[in-house]
Amino acid sequence: MDRPDLLALLQRVAVGDVDPRGAFDRLAGLTDAGLAHSRPDTTRALRTGDPEVVYGAGKTPAQTAEIVAALRAATPGRAVLVTRAGEEHAAALPDAVHDPVGRTLVAGPLPAPIGSIVVVAAGTSDAPVAAEAATTARVFGAGVTRIDDVGVAGLHRLLAVVDTLAAADALVVVAGMEGALPTVVAGLVGVPVVGVPTSVGYGVAAGGLPALAGMLSSCAAGLVTVNIDNGFGAAVHAARIARARHAA
Repeated sequence: MDRPDLLALLQRVAVGDVDPRGAFDRLAGLTDAGLAHSRPDTTRALRTGDPEVVYGAGKTPAQTAEIVAALRAATPGRAVLVTRAGEEHAAALPDAVHDPVGRTLVAGPLPAPIGSIVVVAAGTSDAPVAAEAATTARVFGAGVTRIDDVGVAGLHRLLAVVDTLAAADALVVVAGMEGALPTVVAGLVGVPVVGVPTSVGYGVAAGGLPALAGMLSSCAAGLVTVNIDNGFGAAVHAARIARARHAA
C-alpha cells in the first residue's frame, strides 16, 4: 500500500463503501513481511512515497526471490527493484526484466512517469552505474532520458545537448577518472545536479576516490554528490525532486 492507496481506502470508508472493521483489518496487515532470513519493509511507500528495494549482492537467488514475492504480495501492481543482481538472481526471477549492464531486475509494471530526469554519463565505461540510475529512476516514477559519452575530453559533445539538460527536473551525472563532468554541467545549467563518482580509471584513480573528492570540492553551486558507483542513491534523490516539482 502507498499513499494514494491509503487515501482511497479512507475515502471509501467515509462514503460507506468499506466498513471501518474491514479497513482496520487491511491496515493491521501492513507489517513487515517477516521471512526466515529477512524483514522486507512493506510500508515504506506509505511512509516515504518510495518503494522498498532489494540489494541483491550477498543474497542467494532463493532469498532474493522470496523477498520479491513478499513485496509483490504486499504491494500488488507495483514494480519491485533488485539492484546488484547477477545472472543467478535473474534465473530465479524469470518473469522480471533483467538489465545485465546495470545489474538490475524489475518485477512488475513500471509506474506512469512523472517529470523528467536526464542521466548523463561521461564515458561508455560508466555505463553500468548510469544504467542502474536510469532503471531506478523509472521504478521510482520519473521519466528518464539517457545521454552517454559526453565527458570533458570532448566538451563539444556536451555543449550539443545543453538544451536537453536545461529542460530536465534533475540531472544525474556519472563520471570516473578525475570526475570533472558534474562540475561542468552544474556550471552550464540551473538544474539540480547529482554527481556520481565511479570507480573507472587508471592507477591513482584509486577506485573512484579522486572523482569523489573532486565532486565534493566542486566550486559549482547546485551540485550534490553520492557515494562511489551509487547510481541507485543518486536516482532516488533525483526522482524525489521530479515528484516534488510535479506534485498536485
